[in-house]
Amino acid sequence: MSEEKRNDAVEKKNEEYSLNDDRRVKVLSPGAMVAKRFFRNRIAMVGLFVLIAMFLFSFVGGLISPYGEDQLFYRTDILKKEYASAIQNTEFRYSVAEGQNFPSIIQAKFILAQRQKDASFEYDGKTYTVTEEGKDFYSISIGGTVIGIAYKDVFSVSDQAQKLSFNTAFAGLKAFSNGESAFSADGIDYTLASDGLVSVGDKEFGYISRFVVQPLMSDIFLTREFKDKAIEVMSRNGDRMMFTDRSGKEHEYFFNFDPKTNKWTIREETESRVYDTYSAPSKKHWLGTDRNGMDMLTRLMYGGRVSLMIGFIVEIISTVIGIILGGISGYFGGWVDNLIMRIVDIFYCIPSMPIIIIIGASMDAIGVPPKIRMIYLMLILGILGWPGLARLVRGQILSLREQEFMTATEACGISVNRRIFRHLIPNVIPQLIVSCTMGLGNTIITEATLSFLGLGVKFPFASWGNIINDVNNTFVLTNYWFIWIPAGTLLLLTVLAFNILGDGLRDAFDPKMKR
Repeated sequence: MSEEKRNDAVEKKNEEYSLNDDRRVKVLSPGAMVAKRFFRNRIAMVGLFVLIAMFLFSFVGGLISPYGEDQLFYRTDILKKEYASAIQNTEFRYSVAEGQNFPSIIQAKFILAQRQKDASFEYDGKTYTVTEEGKDFYSISIGGTVIGIAYKDVFSVSDQAQKLSFNTAFAGLKAFSNGESAFSADGIDYTLASDGLVSVGDKEFGYISRFVVQPLMSDIFLTREFKDKAIEVMSRNGDRMMFTDRSGKEHEYFFNFDPKTNKWTIREETESRVYDTYSAPSKKHWLGTDRNGMDMLTRLMYGGRVSLMIGFIVEIISTVIGIILGGISGYFGGWVDNLIMRIVDIFYCIPSMPIIIIIGASMDAIGVPPKIRMIYLMLILGILGWPGLARLVRGQILSLREQEFMTATEACGISVNRRIFRHLIPNVIPQLIVSCTMGLGNTIITEATLSFLGLGVKFPFASWGNIINDVNNTFVLTNYWFIWIPAGTLLLLTVLAFNILGDGLRDAFDPKMKR
């Protein structure tokens, strides 16, 4: 090849690689190189996309949800509510005559005398006479004056506003126990039917029966017809009855007998508006409702917001404390370094979980509001979580402060604060980002654990931890999957995504890692 052709080739090559050529090789900045390495990591990108989805779900989803965080939903159910109670009286009851004293010790003495069939007994130097007035009906007197009566059949008035006098009860129970059809008391003549119905003329006054039927609520009035039919059902050990009230409406009642208390419970089927608890997923509630009748999907959105917010705030608090103390310790060294490191050692020795449990129980005892409690939780976790970051910053600064650029800052007379926070700390930022990213997952897990134990975020605020806390028994665990599986899945994906993101950032910041 001739010399001329060789010179033309060299000139052409130099022209192709001229600095003025648009095809020249581009040199990336350090930040761009880190970003390029990170975006090439497919697993890290998956973690990033998952985190973006979680943030959108938690912070945007709560804004577009048609329901509120603590909005309650109701449904109409047919419930068996306790309506009345009844007891078949098998023990003696007592009534005291007006102006007389009939204490419990005298009642006990009477029982002993009645069992031994004694006509009298003595107590405190006095002799008491026991008179059998009729079947299971006795009067107790002293010196010919009746001080009280003992009976098993109960005299109840039809009108609860009317008071039953002692004389009327005495005369009525005596007549009923002897099978009489009439009696008189306080100048009034009463008619007594064989079934125990007591009347004054044509008007019902009350009834006498071994069964005592009483309404559960004071505003309920039980008619004579209802009591008679209930007594008839209980007499044959029935379990239900149909009864038509005075307005013509038919009701169904259910009877349950407890042999331990010798008591009947009467329940009525009524339509009641109750919380729509544990409702299955539907068009209205895509993930059903929880035990409080709240929309599960909305609670998950707000719960994610709380869990993520607590994670970030705790990491910010820990990072700020760790950077300040670690930076000062690493830069100054000497006794300052020893002092700060001993403080770090003390914090490492503190049993964090027992202390958090004790503080949580104390806040329960003094009734700290849920919102203030959440602030305390973030402060406690942040203050207890800084020692690791302080050690990391200290170690990095110990190696960086001997570099040439730090010698140059000292020669230029730059202040200590500026050297630490403008020249040393920025060089530690990559390691801090990795540490904080991976620490976020641990913080969210810690908050979820405390909330699951009832020591973290409290109702009505939601977090993924206290949502899972609804699964407090095997029945809910096995029958209502939509209560705990979605919250557990979101918690798993978020923590896993933070860990993957942290691994990806560590690989991107470390140029020695294999690609």
